[in-house]
Amino acid sequence: MLEFDISADIQALRSTFADIQAVVDVEALQAEIARLSDEAGAPDLWDDVEKAQKVTSALSHRQAELKRVKDVERRLDDLDVLVELALEMDDEESADEARKELAQLEDVIGQLEVQTLLDGEYDERSAVVTIRSGAGGDDATDFADMLLRMYLRWAERHKYPVKIMDTSYAEGAGIKSATFQVDAPYAYGTLSVEAGTHRLARISPFGSADKRQTSFAAVEVIPVMEEAVEVDVPENDIRVDVFRSSGPGGQSVNTTDSAVRITHLPTGIVVSMQNEKSQIQNRAAAMRVLQTRLMLLQREEEAAKKKELAGTITASWGDQMRSYFLYGQQLVKDLRTGHEVGNPATVFDGDLDGFIAAGIRWRKRKDDDA
Repeated sequence: MLEFDISADIQALRSTFADIQAVVDVEALQAEIARLSDEAGAPDLWDDVEKAQKVTSALSHRQAELKRVKDVERRLDDLDVLVELALEMDDEESADEARKELAQLEDVIGQLEVQTLLDGEYDERSAVVTIRSGAGGDDATDFADMLLRMYLRWAERHKYPVKIMDTSYAEGAGIKSATFQVDAPYAYGTLSVEAGTHRLARISPFGSADKRQTSFAAVEVIPVMEEAVEVDVPENDIRVDVFRSSGPGGQSVNTTDSAVRITHLPTGIVVSMQNEKSQIQNRAAAMRVLQTRLMLLQREEEAAKKKELAGTITASWGDQMRSYFLYGQQLVKDLRTGHEVGNPATVFDGDLDGFIAAGIRWRKRKDDDA
């Protein structure tokens, strides 16, 4: 007789999923999809290309969100049938299949549950990620390149569209900096927990002494704003430089001086863009990113001032949020959440979901305690 009972596990999953459905509000989501579908079907939609792209992108995102919820609902129902079949037929093979499906559903529902924690003002938006090499010479620029590949592989695993907006290659190995956009629902809320200073410790491949080298790279994440935010940037506060786009080793990839670098003189913030075809387009894109950074900086300063006035200054995330050890004990450890993985190769290949989920839960607890 087959000993097989996962009913309690399934019931727990259904309870969690019911909470998720309440937060998602499926009926409201379906109504929004219907409204966006009507807009997308308008004969004059593409008379305004920018508006059309926003409508179709929003529709695609909402449809994908609804599909994820509906797929889980269907799979839970199918799991009940599979369990019933295994018990009726006394079939160990069906029981094994049910156990595997249960494990997969636990993972999927766990991810959906984390997404319900993303309720910040801009969490639902796409994200612009910038990676900058820090101290450590060639090891740091190589580390920045490793992080770039890590995030691109993470996006690829989730089938999220990515657009490289700017890359500054180092004279030696790797990159000085890179900026890219991830266009997916809740990309900003998800990736914002990756912001901070990342540290790499390894035996340097660029030195002859076989000594351990520590290097650093900074990750910045900002939301994509649908239109320029209302931040006044006087012309005399910025310096605009134009230059020729370049590839690895200085190889020219654009025969015109269309790349744009904007420096905000009061803060020292620098934004470069070279992805667009014209100087005008690159300047507009760079200004949007600059205005968003200034807006977020202003909000951070206001929040810090409020805490100071209230006398409740608390430590922020800190400069160093995650360490990657590639010598001796192979380990990647998040210093905020304690989450760690003993196989750095899988992390650098884009397996970040565990770190991201732990970071989102950590941030939510931190906000609730504030």
